[in-house]
Amino acid sequence: MFLSIATTHRPATDLGFLLHKHPDRVHETELAFGKAYVFYPEANEARCEAALVLDIDPVGLVRGRGAGDGLLDQYVNDKPYAASSFLSVALTRSLRSAMAGNSKDRPELAATEIPLEATITPLPARGGEKLVRSLFEPLGWTVAVEPLVSESSEGGARYVTLQLSGRGRLSALLTHVYVLIPVLDDDKHYWVGDDEVDKLVAHGKGWLESHPARSLIAERYLKHRRSLARAALTRLAPEIREEEETAPQGRDAAETVLETPIRLNDARLDAVVAALQAVDAKSVADLGCGEGKLLARLVRERRLERLIGVDASTRTLERAASRLKLNQAGGPPEGRVTLLHAALTYRDRRWAGVDAATLVEVIEHLDPDRLPTLARVVFGAARPAAVIVTTPNVEYNVLFETMKPGTLRHPDHRFEWTRTEFLAWIRAIEIDYGYRADLSGIGAVDPVHGTPTQMAVFRR
Repeated sequence: MFLSIATTHRPATDLGFLLHKHPDRVHETELAFGKAYVFYPEANEARCEAALVLDIDPVGLVRGRGAGDGLLDQYVNDKPYAASSFLSVALTRSLRSAMAGNSKDRPELAATEIPLEATITPLPARGGEKLVRSLFEPLGWTVAVEPLVSESSEGGARYVTLQLSGRGRLSALLTHVYVLIPVLDDDKHYWVGDDEVDKLVAHGKGWLESHPARSLIAERYLKHRRSLARAALTRLAPEIREEEETAPQGRDAAETVLETPIRLNDARLDAVVAALQAVDAKSVADLGCGEGKLLARLVRERRLERLIGVDASTRTLERAASRLKLNQAGGPPEGRVTLLHAALTYRDRRWAGVDAATLVEVIEHLDPDRLPTLARVVFGAARPAAVIVTTPNVEYNVLFETMKPGTLRHPDHRFEWTRTEFLAWIRAIEIDYGYRADLSGIGAVDPVHGTPTQMAVFRR
């Protein structure tokens, strides 16, 4: 895959100062998935062109991922050859200072609009030339699209050579390309989570909030995770929140959007991590681990020697593995983190014997008549020294302005307890299984309705 940036601003060789790359050298950057090379096919006073070429190791991408369904798809795809999120990553690694608009030797030029040309090829255009134009033309760029591969009979992607031209700041052009390449590819090669929201907000500030295709850009950039897209757009421009909330929602969006303003999820994870420190756990099983948000926090706690995530959804576990970078460079040492596909209502020796178990926003997703079975498995059979449980406080729901009376925070919730109901369940566990529990709240305290989340720390 190939990206070139050129200018006719005189002296054109000042492009080297803006890119922090000398025109007389080939600049090589090592990446986890291959190498990026920056060099200058042309460098003179009248015109200067810098090229970024990415050489991906296709076997290295899947090495260590094991076998199973879909393995062939990991090898046979366009990722090593067509512009994608790999190229965006290479941009930030190779041209980070230029993207930030920094130039020690030519600061005034970095802040000046100059004539620029960019070429990207081959570029997947999932949506065709019309989509390409709708993304770049509102940003002031003149767009030329040359088809390379026609749309397949299966409705697959078209590949094009994209040429952009116009006057602008180099940092703006690089930022637009960085964000919109994975949007056109409509995929990313890595896990998308809250950190990707931060990236989109940082790189989209000043242009994305006013872009006519902002919703599509946010959703595609964040791999169609609507809750993340809505969070990003709300942070970029709070005034458009009401408009964006009218869009169709994914299954996980409702609860996330409700709680985003008070950062309740962060507070929950902080409270659980603190509770695990208080019980001096060295091994933890996160039951109903979902996409691994808590595990990602716990990996950073060096005192924790063994972490186990348990979930009934294989797809969710795949996302957790990607988030945690299991069997990847930069991931945890082999054996420290294990993900298990299992139901919480069946005994499982694979996670029995841990020091502590966590049930973070899990019990309310079970039908009430299954809770006794869950209790027998966790408190009766596995019997960890400590069990930490969090669940919504339904009394607090009236304080969420966007919630309709009588509704629950998440469409998959089977119930949400009052503080009295949660306390009754806790007392039954204490009597039946020989535990003692400390009860506390998480989040802002309302004098009448309490806190949005309630937490119990059981000790055997």
